[in-house]
Amino acid sequence: MAMIGEGAVTAHPGLELAPAAALFRSLADPTRLAILRRLAEGEARVVDLTAQLGMAQSTVSAHLACLRDCALITGRPQGRQMFYALAQPQLLDLLTAAEGLLAATGHAVALCPTYGTDTCEDTCR
Repeated sequence: MAMIGEGAVTAHPGLELAPAAALFRSLADPTRLAILRRLAEGEARVVDLTAQLGMAQSTVSAHLACLRDCALITGRPQGRQMFYALAQPQLLDLLTAAEGLLAATGHAVALCPTYGTDTCEDTCR
């Protein structure tokens, strides 16, 4: 799926771009981003993530399930434990590009009246 620079606009751009929109929605939660940032450092168990992020086990597990359902992370069982890791190395490239874009814009997106950090609680869910 090419999102940029591929020429003709389709009759139903929403259908063509739906997977990209779903990807960005899966990344739109601060907790999921914190989990991904931690997993970028290497594998982790739920207990590791709850301790490092200071979140309840149920919260971390729910977000891990979302990321797993989106095929962004994988789980590797070892005994009675599950070790989670990033599923695709391209995810690191995407997150790095996002950090670069935020730095280049001076984090102006945080001030956006529709999606900014002050209004996101109401409109982004």
